[in-house]
Amino acid sequence: MFNLLGSARKGVRAVLAIAAAAALSACDVDLSQVGGGASGAKSDGGAVNVALLVPYGSASPGDDGLARALENAARLAIADLGAGKVNLTVYRTAGQAGTAASMATQAVAAGADIILGPLRSDAANAAAVAVSGSKVNLLSFSNNTSIAGGNLFVIGNTYDNIASRLMSYASAQGRSRVVVVYPRTPVGQIARSAIVKATSGTNVKIVGDGSFEFSEQGIVAAVPGIAQTIKDSGATAVMLTSDSTGALPLLAQLLPEKGVSPAVTKYIGLTRWDVPAQTLSLPGVQGGWFALPDPGPVAQFNSRYRSTYGDAPHPLAGLAYDGIAAIGALASKKLAMTKGNLTQSSGFKGVNGVFRFKPDGSNQRAMAVAQVTNNQVQIIDPAPKSFGFGGF
Repeated sequence: MFNLLGSARKGVRAVLAIAAAAALSACDVDLSQVGGGASGAKSDGGAVNVALLVPYGSASPGDDGLARALENAARLAIADLGAGKVNLTVYRTAGQAGTAASMATQAVAAGADIILGPLRSDAANAAAVAVSGSKVNLLSFSNNTSIAGGNLFVIGNTYDNIASRLMSYASAQGRSRVVVVYPRTPVGQIARSAIVKATSGTNVKIVGDGSFEFSEQGIVAAVPGIAQTIKDSGATAVMLTSDSTGALPLLAQLLPEKGVSPAVTKYIGLTRWDVPAQTLSLPGVQGGWFALPDPGPVAQFNSRYRSTYGDAPHPLAGLAYDGIAAIGALASKKLAMTKGNLTQSSGFKGVNGVFRFKPDGSNQRAMAVAQVTNNQVQIIDPAPKSFGFGGF
């Protein structure tokens, strides 16, 4: 994380410090591809054997706590399914790709019908490759679609999902001229590509780019030019790809200072602006839009998790619940964990709302659109409740 300049940045510094402590790490980039397919494991009508690969033993701060939260959420989902549906075995990856591959191999040898996890894309890629010759599919917690395919599905919320939801909504609201602001990094390029792709089928046009070097100095130096691009292009919205642990706090302060008024040009975020909550007080996000999972099921899950385990769940914990929910839904119908069954068009219901896996290994998730109003989150377009008629 870069340092912030000057006493005028104290509020932004506070947001960044809090955000860094809560940084999510499922979005790392690995541009390799998983080879080979999988038709799915056996099903004898009994309980499904699930191998949970989580980063216990990792040297990275916070990984053990995240691993515990993922395991807790998975066990909560299993309890909700009832006895005899899922058998869970936990494997420790230490946050390492090589260890994840070894654990995945051990899990398959021990009779796993499906693998849930690991967390990061390099570990997920390695684990999927290691068992690609088997009939075992893997549901990774990553949101990196570049690793998806073959026997590997990603369950994390993807840039494609978020961008599609927001660009469709912007189109419907007449915000059809968009400038994309992103760092010149691999993740920034992926984010920009997702936004461009999401404009297809809408009346939204990308009328300008505002890229910057990912450093404090790089952002400060780039902001005047980005602000001028926004003004000259006649943009009605500016799409910010950065999150609260990166450039968002600086951009949300400096762009309004350079005359890009949120009251005139709608600020739209590709990331969650309510994590941490202090982000909601930034000048540039006022009146702005971002997407988030259906708040109702999330709130219910958070309450149940807290009452069961005594503390709040990690923001990624719900992904483990969703994975078990999908597995359990198939198990209840005595269906094998095949690619065809995992990609059923009706999808599944989880704590993050309805979702479904796509044949290419990515996923589609129902999301709500929120607006920041008086430093609070206001849902302005609810998440669909189903796929198809009356849904999306």
